[in-house]
Amino acid sequence: MLTLLFSKGSSALAAHILLEEVGLPYVAQEVSIPQGQHRTPEFLQVNPKGRLPVLHTPHGPLTENPAILEYIAAAHPEAGLVPASTFDQARARALCAYLCATVHVAFAHKQRGARWATSPQALDDMKQLVPKNMIDCADILEAQCQEGPWALGRAYSFADPYLYLFGRWMAANDLDLANHPRLAEHSSAMRARPATQAALSAQDLN
Repeated sequence: MLTLLFSKGSSALAAHILLEEVGLPYVAQEVSIPQGQHRTPEFLQVNPKGRLPVLHTPHGPLTENPAILEYIAAAHPEAGLVPASTFDQARARALCAYLCATVHVAFAHKQRGARWATSPQALDDMKQLVPKNMIDCADILEAQCQEGPWALGRAYSFADPYLYLFGRWMAANDLDLANHPRLAEHSSAMRARPATQAALSAQDLN
């Protein structure tokens, strides 16, 4: 049995969606970031980074979305969520790495700027740059998703739930995907999937 530790509306939504996609039993346990539960001694024993998601597996806990997503897909090959070719597997990892290391960090500058700066001016500068940086990321992602309808082309993969978060991050900054039709198409297609709907419902999200 897998157990996903998540906070509502966090990037853990991607893993939550993928767990629904593979169709096997799992437990989803909320660790509320707004309530500071990710900073408690109990949680820090599980993940000293104080971050979510965490996936408890039969082999031990996993952290970081790229690793968790690929693990879920690879551990359940019958779902067909790991790309067939070695090259496409690398493409999926590259996309997840970009979303994790660049896009999510750019988004985090809006509310998590204290991780990188302390002065009011620096914090404000970071917040002011978030919309521009998100649009720059959207341009890059749009160019990479020309094959459609999924992140890597015709086949849905473990990278797609993570890419779906991008539209939500854009909306959180009062930005939409109108000028990025491929990303908009992907977001709509993801939203229509029963697994996405189930995960959103489980977290009481729109």
